[in-house]
Amino acid sequence: MIRSVVRGFGAALPKRVMTNKEMETKVDTSDEWIVQRTGIHQRYIAGEGETTASLGESAARAALARADLTPDDLDLIIVATSTPDNTFPATAVNIQNRLGMRHGAAFDMQAVCSGFVYAVATADAYIRGGLAKRALVIGAETFSRILDWSDRTTCVLFGDGAGAIILEAQKGSGTNADRGVLTAQLRSDGIHGDKLYVDGGPSTTGTVGHLRMEGREVFKHAVGMITDVIEAAFEATGTTADDVDWLVPHQANRRIIDGSAKKLGIPLDKVVVTVDVHGNTSAASIPLALDTAAVDGRIKKGDLVMLEAMGGGFTWGSVLIRW
Repeated sequence: MIRSVVRGFGAALPKRVMTNKEMETKVDTSDEWIVQRTGIHQRYIAGEGETTASLGESAARAALARADLTPDDLDLIIVATSTPDNTFPATAVNIQNRLGMRHGAAFDMQAVCSGFVYAVATADAYIRGGLAKRALVIGAETFSRILDWSDRTTCVLFGDGAGAIILEAQKGSGTNADRGVLTAQLRSDGIHGDKLYVDGGPSTTGTVGHLRMEGREVFKHAVGMITDVIEAAFEATGTTADDVDWLVPHQANRRIIDGSAKKLGIPLDKVVVTVDVHGNTSAASIPLALDTAAVDGRIKKGDLVMLEAMGGGFTWGSVLIRW
């Protein structure tokens, strides 16, 4: 059977770092409060000339270089983002143009913090269905542009950045020993739409709007939803928590990450955590974490890697990959 195998990976971050100490000068908060409740020490903030597309392009070029490929080798670009450069055209098409790619297809995917998981699942479906041989999957965000910087409950949480992987069609045996995507589990439930949302849009207010969140409500649902899709992935593949080499979660909150790992029986030393240095970068958080752990040598070829995320909507999902 055809598997979608990770051929390359890359990441990009803005130049500016905003520490919790600097955050103290903007809103009524403290480094101690932020760290205790979220695990975040700093985040990256996009400056002038740095956009979702420019960060996504940089991550894409890093992934192409690591894979020893060129844009001509790609068939498909999917960009997961909630902060596109424009309402349209899609940021994916913008990045396609920046890369000098004049063929194939490119489109955006909007599932908020679950966007990268949704995008990987979609690219895998294209590859397994024979519609693409190589797909560039990017998670890129500039959430700092939609934050209310007077709202101390949200502005301390989010940051900007981009990460990318290249998935390539390769033949597999159809067993869990295959490299590539083994299963993807996606969920959503729109009844929770008012718990994490942006209070604007072209069709409603004609404005971009700002991010709004009921933090306690999100936290209340997060661990259960994450556990649901990871257990579904185990059931689909006949694997268990003991088989997982690395859990790479969406980097929203250290307490959610730790709570999910504990409930699933995955040791914390098998969990990749970057929320302390990146903050919550929404759809960019998982590929940024993947890049960090792959570059420093933790994630190695043949490792079983579980990706999971939950975001506004609510949306949630998991992807199990043999690296």
